[in-house]
Amino acid sequence: MRRHAAAAVLAVVLGATGCAAGASDAGAGFDEAAFEDRWTAAEQGGLDYQLGGASDVGDDVTVVVRDREAPPAGVVLDVCYVNAFQTQPGELEWWSREHPELLLRDAAGDPVADPAWPDERILDSSTPSSRAAIAEIVGEWIDGCARAGFEAVELDNLDAWTRVDGLSQAGTLALASMLVDRAHAAGLAAAQKNALEAGQAGAAAGFDLVITEECARFDECGAYGALHDRHLAVEYAGALPDGATFAAVCDRPGQPPLMVLRDAGLAPRGDPAHILERC
Repeated sequence: MRRHAAAAVLAVVLGATGCAAGASDAGAGFDEAAFEDRWTAAEQGGLDYQLGGASDVGDDVTVVVRDREAPPAGVVLDVCYVNAFQTQPGELEWWSREHPELLLRDAAGDPVADPAWPDERILDSSTPSSRAAIAEIVGEWIDGCARAGFEAVELDNLDAWTRVDGLSQAGTLALASMLVDRAHAAGLAAAQKNALEAGQAGAAAGFDLVITEECARFDECGAYGALHDRHLAVEYAGALPDGATFAAVCDRPGQPPLMVLRDAGLAPRGDPAHILERC
């Protein structure tokens, strides 16, 4: 079975690095070769995307993505979610009080809401000073992911510049590069989130893998695969291309093997809305 193959490869990974499963050596710096070994082990199992709440995972799950405030799952590859380019829901008061100058503002001086996520506000990456300040704040969260025992960090909303005025691709990717460097300094791999629009410039920011949403739905999986060798893909129930079943999507040429189908709300196991299928 696939989980047995994953366990065998992971034993080799851990024997070579001297690490416990799911633990990062925070501050030791990113080891590309060790991460490649871990990725090889992860590909022998399946992906779970748990941003709606942590759930127990089966023996065949080798990759789990969880929010930075949740503990790692202790699988082959634990990925820590960080909303790096805009505010999390409920955090606007903190940002407005502590760092009002880092919120992108419209002509009326109001913080700009993400039109796709109206309860989130965009961070202003337009100047070197604002990028440095944002990188320091988000960098502390990244360091926390490493201390908690994650092996990688997902930097969400890289593509915010495509949805609002006042930001540029160049400024956004300059901030992204700073965050990748911070992740690597903490011993973590860094994942690009979506943003196919960045093309080769996105890959050039130093990302070690990509995490995509709905690349199959929009026929973008191959394009992402041409930019990144390591690819985690999430599709959502009710939004598959041409009414296809998820099994049929998985069988399409060029689909990443680490692909998962989730409910749109990412409900935890036990919730009636919970949906989880893996290729």
